[in-house]
Amino acid sequence: MTQRGDWRLDKVAALADRIAATVISCPDVAGLTENPSVPVATYLPGRTVSGVAVRPAEIEICVVARYGPPLAQVAAQVRRAVEPLVPGRVVDVVIGDITAPPAPEAVVAVTAVTTVVAVVSVPDPHQTE
Repeated sequence: MTQRGDWRLDKVAALADRIAATVISCPDVAGLTENPSVPVATYLPGRTVSGVAVRPAEIEICVVARYGPPLAQVAAQVRRAVEPLVPGRVVDVVIGDITAPPAPEAVVAVTAVTTVVAVVSVPDPHQTE
């Protein structure tokens, strides 16, 4: 396989793929992305691993975080998952985007009249049509 210094492209490709699979398995990560202003990717012959940049001294990862958890928690979760794959390298995590919040559930009111119970769906007053 082609070499550049002591970097073998097949090893870089395998590492980028392992990192990508590990990151997208994190519960607070919706996926990988690229930073719009500075692309984060590993460029390989015939393909690109978007969202993961493998460098000699560091790994940069750009993720789409799920809505809800603090972003520092998402970054720490990704870092903990990836560090065992790249001992001795710095792992930088960029939050490139956040998923939209989940749609609010319909507000349900329960009214009891003697022995009869009625369930009524009340529209959310904060939701626009």
